[in-house]
Amino acid sequence: MSITLTPPTAPKLQTLAEIQAYEKVPLLQRYPWESTFDLIREAARLYQHDTAIEFLPTAAPNEESVSVSFSQLSERVHQTANLLYSLGVKSTDTVSLLLPNLLETHFSLWGAQATGIASPINPLLEPENIIEIMNATKAKVLVTLGQDLSEEIWAKVVQVIEQVSTLETLLLIGSEPTNAVSAPINIRVENFSLRIAQQPMDHLMSERTIQGSDIACYFHTGGTTGRPKIARLTHSNISFVAQLSVDITSSKGRFTTLSGLPLFHIFGTVVAGIGALLAGRTIVIMTPAGFRSPNVLPNWWHHIARFRVQGFAAVPTILGALLHIPVGDNDISCLKDVACGASPLSPTLKNAFEQKFKVTVNNGYGMTESSCLLARPATDMQAPRGSVGRRLPYMEMQVSELNGNRLVRTSDNGEVGVVLARGPHIFSGYLSEEDNSKAWVDHSWFNTGDLGYLDGDGNLFLTGRAKDLIIRGGHNIDPALIEEPLSRHPAVAMAVAVGQPDAYAGEVPVAYITLYPTENPPTEEQLIDYCRTNISERAAIPKRVEIIDEMPLTAVAKVFKPALRNHAAEFVVNQTLRAKNITAVISAQFDSTHGQIVKIRLQNRLWKNAAKEALINLPISLEFH
Repeated sequence: MSITLTPPTAPKLQTLAEIQAYEKVPLLQRYPWESTFDLIREAARLYQHDTAIEFLPTAAPNEESVSVSFSQLSERVHQTANLLYSLGVKSTDTVSLLLPNLLETHFSLWGAQATGIASPINPLLEPENIIEIMNATKAKVLVTLGQDLSEEIWAKVVQVIEQVSTLETLLLIGSEPTNAVSAPINIRVENFSLRIAQQPMDHLMSERTIQGSDIACYFHTGGTTGRPKIARLTHSNISFVAQLSVDITSSKGRFTTLSGLPLFHIFGTVVAGIGALLAGRTIVIMTPAGFRSPNVLPNWWHHIARFRVQGFAAVPTILGALLHIPVGDNDISCLKDVACGASPLSPTLKNAFEQKFKVTVNNGYGMTESSCLLARPATDMQAPRGSVGRRLPYMEMQVSELNGNRLVRTSDNGEVGVVLARGPHIFSGYLSEEDNSKAWVDHSWFNTGDLGYLDGDGNLFLTGRAKDLIIRGGHNIDPALIEEPLSRHPAVAMAVAVGQPDAYAGEVPVAYITLYPTENPPTEEQLIDYCRTNISERAAIPKRVEIIDEMPLTAVAKVFKPALRNHAAEFVVNQTLRAKNITAVISAQFDSTHGQIVKIRLQNRLWKNAAKEALINLPISLEFH
């Protein structure tokens, strides 16, 4: 099939009525491509020898980049797909990618989807988590770095190849001779670059016809309780979002964008990845480590000016860091807008960033299970204050009251409930049926787990995560009631509220704070006083405020609330035991079966009964060692 994708003038879709009118054109007529492989080939046809991706190994100022054109990217994807096919990979086989951000990561990500199923894995995960994911997906091939490029990743690979029974081939990126690599006798070791160079670059040897319903990718998500969930995304899921993002941003034209987002995460892969490529935009990969690289943020404005960057994507914590990095003499007048996602963006940070850098910051809403997007502000138009915009075209979204997995009723406009979604970009479910049992409402609506409300024009306002609600004596407290007022304090860089176990109320709210550098920082007591004045709901006033040096973050720079809940549990257990003159080492963690467990190592074992009695009323699972 030969289809020319030439998007019309970007639809603004500024009202719900305009979205509904837009949907009158049949979906496949508007967005004809149904596989990621077709998208890569179409981008190559449209943009040919223009630069698709540039790679900066260290992001040092004026560092020479390594680049590939759109045609070369397509050729490498063909070659990677053909290599995997020659290794026995079929359409339902899994290719695991344990890689940082590299040119080869793009080759592997899209090439694996053309032949089988790609499974990008966060290389920062512990070996046992990596092994668990690869065993769950029955990985047949692992693409990773050789020991010469990363001792840290290789140490994990050594454990992985011994404990994943389905693994047949190890494809190594690096210059080390494969015959020098020690591996089990049943695992073939090949050099990735040498082997793809031997493959055809203009056709697929498998002659596969990819269906939109075929699984393209396994993305691991969650993992906050020790067991990552594995989401199954189809080719049509990803292709829909990529084509939609091209269509609705086409008025911005073609430009260069900096990318510090990891390619094992849905945002960096879909909208900031294949969506940007399909739009003919050049992606500059900011080092293998992305935003975690020590050179990236300090040199961000330099590279904005150097590459004349018009827009980029980030998460709120990155915007908070960039806010305090001087622009210096770099000319960043080229920068027009910033896409922000992954977690809520405080109005204070949004306004400060926009005013300081003269840009527009749009905070959208989505997740892995929705192939990155669920709602977004209208093109060239700010969403109402506090809103993440309206639903995407061709999908349904509603806010509802639930009873378990049953829909009780649809909430009225302005009434908070659970956000539900269904549409062409909603995933095909998790790999584990145990996870699927909690994911769907009435067998068709995906339960996002987010709380929010809709206004009369379809704008969505998120108020928190259902699982993050603080339940104080049976009273539900939305963490946003605490976080938003605290974030408006001029000295507060970030505020996060969680529930701390309490013997009488079950939970009480506590807040963790990071501060901007200042000569006269507020004390914790002063911040509590500020809360009493600025938080309208008495029950939401934090029991305590703790100033910390930095927030615990995930690999994609989202605040990792489980770590703060663990810290809160350790605090209250320590406080309770000290009141009884009992000394112990306390460690809280999340267990995939039992939830949070607090482990207690007593200085004197004779104190065990006294410790149990002191802690008996705390709603915590305890382990004594």
